[in-house]
Amino acid sequence: MRNISDIIENHLKSILTQSDRDLIEIKRSELAQRFQCVPSQINYVIRTRFTVEKGYIVESKRGGGGYIRISKVKPADQADLCQQLMSTVGKQIDQQTAESVIVRLLEEDAITNREAKLLLAVIERNVITLAEPQSRDYIRANIMQSVLQRLRYEHA
Repeated sequence: MRNISDIIENHLKSILTQSDRDLIEIKRSELAQRFQCVPSQINYVIRTRFTVEKGYIVESKRGGGGYIRISKVKPADQADLCQQLMSTVGKQIDQQTAESVIVRLLEEDAITNREAKLLLAVIERNVITLAEPQSRDYIRANIMQSVLQRLRYEHA
């Protein structure tokens, strides 16, 4: 059985898919009430499942008339996608964020399923075996930057 976070994520993605503007505005309290959970659960889902590297921009306004606005980012083309992701990767990247970047490349058809599996294998922490986690993050970022650079030029 799926957990509540998965259910909330799927619900929000479903609403986004139906939106003609790739944008939704929600009230956290109303969503929490609908799924009978605490509002912090909604925050958790949005903070972890709707990130920039996954292709979303989240804005929020607090207060009585407050809302959370989630937008799906649509790159102009795959070269633009690669450029956006290169800035997301930066000089270091943890494994989870790198995995999100790879999944985004797959979802945007910039890479094949096989290529995604190979990249996921290459960036695993047990493959980049160094004493310091921070060093792994630098190496992982270099790998991801190199892949994105190659893809960018391929799609340009």
